[in-house]
Amino acid sequence: MTEPDFLRDTRASYDTIATEYAERFGDELAAKPLERAMLAGFAELVRAAGLGPVADVGCGTGRVTAHLHGLGVSVFGIDLSPGMVEVARRTHPGLRFEVGSMLDLDLPDGSLGGLMAWYSTIHIPEERLPEVFAEFHRVLAPGGHVLLGFQVGDEPLHLSEAFGEPVSLDFRRRQPDHVAELLAQAGLAPRASLRRERDEEGEFPERTPQAFVLARKPVR
Repeated sequence: MTEPDFLRDTRASYDTIATEYAERFGDELAAKPLERAMLAGFAELVRAAGLGPVADVGCGTGRVTAHLHGLGVSVFGIDLSPGMVEVARRTHPGLRFEVGSMLDLDLPDGSLGGLMAWYSTIHIPEERLPEVFAEFHRVLAPGGHVLLGFQVGDEPLHLSEAFGEPVSLDFRRRQPDHVAELLAQAGLAPRASLRRERDEEGEFPERTPQAFVLARKPVR
């Protein structure tokens, strides 16, 4: 089967900028208290449920994977980009990182107690998002939680350059209510949603508001 262009372009782009990305955003969470609060709540829920490990899907350089690990979560990372995974393994040698795609996770049914997609579904075209959420539902154990982070908006952003390097990256902004509805259609019941305005000052200014949606696979 021919690989979709968006997967090939996303992988190649992040392979190109992996080192620079790690240097630029390695300490970003320290400046994001609301993000840390969402991650802390997610960590508490999955620890209390005790249903299995957490997969950080689209983990990039592993910075949020490592943050969850520091919160006492049994977590491993999966990313499309071998370059990003290489940086993650080098930066966090005590954690597990694998190359893989959220469209076809190499995980058994119901094997995860939690799943996080932290600014990684943003590269998935709208028509493929239900497929991704169905895959999240498949690998989660009943009672398991999923946490998504993404940019809020209605228009995509295309980047052809990043850190002085040529890339081809599409960032698909979405509305929290729409994402929650798609999760529900995939059998993942929304539990909480946070939307915050963009940071215009500081070291990490943003173009758009940000959103975080927490959902749960029901216990049958």
